[in-house]
Amino acid sequence: MITRRTAIVGSLAAPLAPAIAQVLDRPVTLVAPFSAGGAADLAARLFAAHAPRQMGQPAQPIIVENRTGASGSIGTQYVARARPDGHTLLLARVGSSAILPATDPRTPYAVDDFTWLALLDENPFVVCVRADAPWASLPALLDAIRAAPGTLNFATSGPATILDLGIRHMLASAGLPIDAAQALPFRGGGEALTALLGGHAQFVGNNLGDMLGAIQQGQVRALVVSGDARLASLPNVPTAAEAGLPALTQLAGWNALAAPANLPEPVLEFWSRVARATAGAPEWLAATRRTGSVPRFLDGPAMRAMVEAQIALYRDLARRLNLG
Repeated sequence: MITRRTAIVGSLAAPLAPAIAQVLDRPVTLVAPFSAGGAADLAARLFAAHAPRQMGQPAQPIIVENRTGASGSIGTQYVARARPDGHTLLLARVGSSAILPATDPRTPYAVDDFTWLALLDENPFVVCVRADAPWASLPALLDAIRAAPGTLNFATSGPATILDLGIRHMLASAGLPIDAAQALPFRGGGEALTALLGGHAQFVGNNLGDMLGAIQQGQVRALVVSGDARLASLPNVPTAAEAGLPALTQLAGWNALAAPANLPEPVLEFWSRVARATAGAPEWLAATRRTGSVPRFLDGPAMRAMVEAQIALYRDLARRLNLG
């Protein structure tokens, strides 16, 4: 299903005014390859709301379009095949842009099919249960899975996403079969959260951006969060190392900006400048932190190198888990 919402267009004056008329002559489509309400969608709408303030005048609106399905590959492939004129961009995600190419040789695109513009932020990986669940800690949840293999369900956004691979990595690191819990696939992290709240799934490993609101409202209980240190927003939630599974420390989602390959140089320069300026804007930084994401900017070449490194990381992880 495709939904379109026009983002808020800022009216601030323009650091890029001399270039905009040469680059954009109509609204821009920013494709989010996962469903509304998830981390990709939230990041896309934040960028769409804040980037026009850095685009000069007359600023074209950025319209977020959710093209969902196939672990994010439908929307991602759509951008890979789009005209490279700067009017179609991708909110790239770790699952669709790194994990899927690493684990499925049928993936219909590769790193070279995109012009990489910027890394915007990273999402810590968090494992959660409902607030009324009987498991107060990650070891307690793992003990329940160990006691009755195959009876607990976890919600994912598809077989080649961090929601799925992260949980299987967790199970394997705990000495359990990677199918010791049953996966229920959905179209995005927002739907995975809904499945958890509705009792269809007993736990979920998700991007913190998808889960923070429900955690803060007391609807779900966070058992562990990735990263080297506890988060200021979740001071009572242990790190992976503290919970006894340091292998989860480096798991994280991320949001990046990309365009079709062969973007003309003036268009590449324009969007690179817009991305850098947006990622440094205090309003965008504050809004991004409120979603549970951690702002982190990388320019296009550094982002491309990161994607290549992530593909290598997840290819090795999938090989060790005997996936694919």
